[in-house]
Amino acid sequence: MGNGKEGLSAVLLVHCVDRKGIVATITDFLYKNGGNILYLDQHVDAERGVFFMRVEWALDGFAVPREELQDTFGELIADKLSLDFKIYFSDERPRVAIFVSKLQHCLYDLLSSVRSGFWPMDIALIISNHPDLKGVAENFGIDFHHVPITSATKAEGEARELALLSEYDVDFIVLARYMQILSDDFVKHYPNRVINIHHSFLPAFPGAKPYHSAFERGVKVIGATSHYVTAELDAGPIIEQDIVRITHRDSVGELVRKGRELEKLVLTRAVWNHLKRKILVYANRTIVFD
Repeated sequence: MGNGKEGLSAVLLVHCVDRKGIVATITDFLYKNGGNILYLDQHVDAERGVFFMRVEWALDGFAVPREELQDTFGELIADKLSLDFKIYFSDERPRVAIFVSKLQHCLYDLLSSVRSGFWPMDIALIISNHPDLKGVAENFGIDFHHVPITSATKAEGEARELALLSEYDVDFIVLARYMQILSDDFVKHYPNRVINIHHSFLPAFPGAKPYHSAFERGVKVIGATSHYVTAELDAGPIIEQDIVRITHRDSVGELVRKGRELEKLVLTRAVWNHLKRKILVYANRTIVFD
């Protein structure tokens, strides 16, 4: 499967009706064109009869030019097998917009990850419905736009946000504890390209102080969920989840600290998997390859 050396590679994501010969046909195409496979994983949803695959191969010495790969694979393989597919390249750097409100823990984690130099993405801008985190953006040299949102100005505010996303040529959006509900119309502009993070207390503990409510009930587990945003609130395809245990010795402050640490971790994993093209969305579920 290759020696794992760094270099330009292509990633192919595929899903289709399951049947014999799909893996053999695709790998034969790569072999005959000089492709060195670096990674291959597959999954069959037996209940639905759907096949999913992710394959990555080195482009050094590959016979099909990069600019022709989409059309060539489509004509020779995908059209004949009725595959839904997408091809990505390892040197692509998506441009991301981060939406925030007042909480900064997830924002700082994303900014630090990108500054480390290991994340293949560029933060194009930060948008917030409050001015509080403008200084954070300035410290990292990132454009900050304050777009106030109220029930009366929601349509106008989202129109401004969409205009900014277009102006900055944004590929996907991360809601880093952005405390606003996006409208259906907004979400339709970025299908499976808006990643959200939230704690696991909903719907049992709604409101402004869920950790206080959870403390009063003596909960024993805190969780966090990251998912793609859809028109139905907090019901989009789940990308990543995790939990941390707590005890009667933990104060409300400890619950909040542990919860926010978990939110950072889960959101980071979700964004990383999106960046590395490890996610396939099908029927409001995700296939997240290793």
